[in-house]
Amino acid sequence: MPTDHIVALLIAERDKLNQAIAVLSGGVTAKRRGRRPKSAEAAPMISPAPSAAPTTGRRPWTAEQKQAAAERMKKRWAKKRKAAKKS
Repeated sequence: MPTDHIVALLIAERDKLNQAIAVLSGGVTAKRRGRRPKSAEAAPMISPAPSAAPTTGRRPWTAEQKQAAAERMKKRWAKKRKAAKKS
């Protein structure tokens, strides 16, 4: 076996050992699979304290908005019923 080939094999083995040592000591993590977090703040290591009331991320409708939506739906269904009677 040529010396160059043996040296290349030894270097490859050394790299594997260095990577294994780094992973076991916690210095460098192995390659992660999956989607990366958006930012360091988006994926905290410690879970935050629970808030008083969980939010859904959406604003609640006001009474006027609910009433307007109900009226629009009533008109929509009345129009559909009227069209269905004609056919």
